[in-house]
Amino acid sequence: MSFNAERYSPHIDGELVRALVDSQFPQWADLPLKLLEPAGSDHVIHRLGDELSVRLPRHPGAIGQAAKELEWLPRLAPRLPLAVPVPVAVGAPGFGYPWPWAVTRWLDGEVATVAQVGESAAAARELARFLGALQRFAPEEIPAAGARAELTGEPLSARDRATRAAIAEVDGVFDAAAMSALWDAALGAPGWERAPVWFHGDFHTGNLLTVDGRLSAVIDFGGLGVGDPAPDLMIAYTLLSPAARAVFREELAVDDATWLRGRGWALATGLNAYTYYAAVSPRIAAQTTRQITQALIG
Repeated sequence: MSFNAERYSPHIDGELVRALVDSQFPQWADLPLKLLEPAGSDHVIHRLGDELSVRLPRHPGAIGQAAKELEWLPRLAPRLPLAVPVPVAVGAPGFGYPWPWAVTRWLDGEVATVAQVGESAAAARELARFLGALQRFAPEEIPAAGARAELTGEPLSARDRATRAAIAEVDGVFDAAAMSALWDAALGAPGWERAPVWFHGDFHTGNLLTVDGRLSAVIDFGGLGVGDPAPDLMIAYTLLSPAARAVFREELAVDDATWLRGRGWALATGLNAYTYYAAVSPRIAAQTTRQITQALIG
C-alpha cells in the first residue's frame, strides 16, 4: 500500500498530548488538559490549565502554522484592536507524532454567530477596523513578493477549476447560472495593483470570538499572508447582514474591484466547504448555504 502524505492524519489523543507537554515543557506538567470540542478541521486543541491551549496539526497542510504564528503574532498583537492568540512555545515531534505543535495563550469567548452580531453596525465597524489595522501593519516588514512562500497567497484564479466543478455539482441546490455569472465577474475584475498588505487568510465566523455578545478576539492565523486583501472580505458574507455589510464596506473603504474579488472568494470557499462537509455536518451545511447565498446577493 502506498503512503499518501497529503492525506496522512496521525492519531491524536489525550495521552499523546499529555506525554508531549510533560516531556518537553515540564513546567506545565501539573496543569490539567481538557479536549476542546468541536475544534477546527486543522488542529486538535486541548485547554491546558486556565491560561494556555495546546494545538496539534491534524494534517500536513497545517504543519507550518506554529512557526508562522510564533514569528508574527507577537508583533501583530500590540497593534490590533482585537485580541489574538499569542504563542508561548513551539513543541517538537515526539512519541510517534511527526510535526511541530504549539502552546498559545488561552482566549476566553464563544464563536461569533449571525444571531449575535450579524445585524450589528458596531460589529461591522470593529471587523473593518481590525482588517484596516492588519493591512497597515509594519509595511517595511512585508517580505518581498515571492521571498516567503508561506506568506504568499494564491490568486483567485487558482480556484477556477475546483469552483466550476463545485458549481456543476450543486446545480439544483443553488442557482448555477447566478454562481457562474458571479464567478466569471470576480475572475474578470482588475487585480490588486497597490502595494501588498497583510491579510488573515481565513477570516470567517469560526475564527472570531465574542464575550457578552461583543467581538473580542480573532484566532487561527494559519492563512496569514501578504498580497491582495480580498480573501478577508468573506467575513461580510459569512457573518454580516446586507445592512451591516454596507457599513463594513464603507468603514474599510473597499473599491469595487476588490469587493467583487471578495465575493468571488466567498463563493469559492463556501462551495468548497459545502461540497466537502455538508453531507456529514448540518452545522457546516447551514453556514455555507448562507455564505453562498449572501455572496450571490452581493
